[in-house]
Amino acid sequence: MRDSLTSLDSALASLLAQARLPAGSEQVSTFDADGRVLLAQAVSPLQVPPHDNSAMDGYAVRSGDVHAAGTLLPVSQRIAAGQMGEPLVPGTAARIFTGAPLPAGADAVVMQEDCELLADGSVRVNAAPKAGQWVRRAGDDIVRGAVVLEAGTRLTPAELGLAASIGLAQLEVARRPRVALFSTGDELVMPGSVRPEDMPPGAIYNSNRFFLRAMLQRLGCEVTDLGIVPDQREATVAALRDAAGAHDLILTSGGVSVGEEDHIKPAVEQLGQLDLWKIAIKPGKPFAYGRLGETHFMGLPGNPVSSFVTFVLLVRPFVLRLQGVADVAPRGIAARADFDWPRGDRRREFLRVRYNDSGGLELFRNQTSNLLTSAAWGDGVVDNAPGNAIARGDTVRFLSFAELLA
Repeated sequence: MRDSLTSLDSALASLLAQARLPAGSEQVSTFDADGRVLLAQAVSPLQVPPHDNSAMDGYAVRSGDVHAAGTLLPVSQRIAAGQMGEPLVPGTAARIFTGAPLPAGADAVVMQEDCELLADGSVRVNAAPKAGQWVRRAGDDIVRGAVVLEAGTRLTPAELGLAASIGLAQLEVARRPRVALFSTGDELVMPGSVRPEDMPPGAIYNSNRFFLRAMLQRLGCEVTDLGIVPDQREATVAALRDAAGAHDLILTSGGVSVGEEDHIKPAVEQLGQLDLWKIAIKPGKPFAYGRLGETHFMGLPGNPVSSFVTFVLLVRPFVLRLQGVADVAPRGIAARADFDWPRGDRRREFLRVRYNDSGGLELFRNQTSNLLTSAAWGDGVVDNAPGNAIARGDTVRFLSFAELLA
């Protein structure tokens, strides 16, 4: 155990240095790859679009044939998307639709709103085009041989569409991390097992288990929920032993302090090795990392907001790195503080805030670590440096839950 506080940056660097890709990968359908992490570069075997094509419904012309507005041209052909037209006869126009390949010889498209189709089948072009007008060039989006997706990319719907656009029906992705999750604490009760009016004195519902499981699943993990482990040394050792080996990570909440009823530290040390950090953040100081053979162990604080914050700051980047994601740091956004925080703490603070109607950040009424309502109410946290006071109107660093919980 370390008596001094460890900085968040130092703790995270140490964690990421331990992260290694779980053995194995898998081929999955591009349809089913949302949220997965790509292991092999996606290289385009073709160019997108494959041909010069029309950006509008209208008429393909040779720009040199339309010297002035009002020029009359016979319509020599009709080209729909997916069809290849014949070379454009000089002095004629081709009816063309959005996405259709431009016929050879044409160098511009006049949108249909600027044209008038006459009864004899000719078209009056009411606007003289410039060469290249409303033409999407072949390879404008992707050139043949280009790397369109790098290894380590966490796939989103846009990237799945991009992969499909170059013909990839299957993608090689990292295996899902296997995570064992359990809570410790004799005071914990599962919702549904005891009615609120029948709760024993000192008992609380286990909220951590619900949001931790949901966040792990959002990160692509296969979660084994081991429930609530009693505050007993033997029970804690047994739970850890059963989970080790079959999982890449064991994640617990509660029991990581050094009180007489906190059994995580001695149990992990009995089975493996442990570094127990006191992280210089608020909320979330107690945090444990260790190894049980090849299985990683992380212990979060029991207070709900502390557990929530340490997860997004430490567990989330670690789990992403386990899957091969290179850039795991949350992106800070400059925002305006519409509140005063007159005295900063000696630890780095993460203040729960949300945007107000004027585009500034307002502060939750109470920043203690037991009020989970602050996380549900907020849009994110202000990352406040140690000892830093904030005055209304100051620019602060904002971390969005929309990103941290994705």
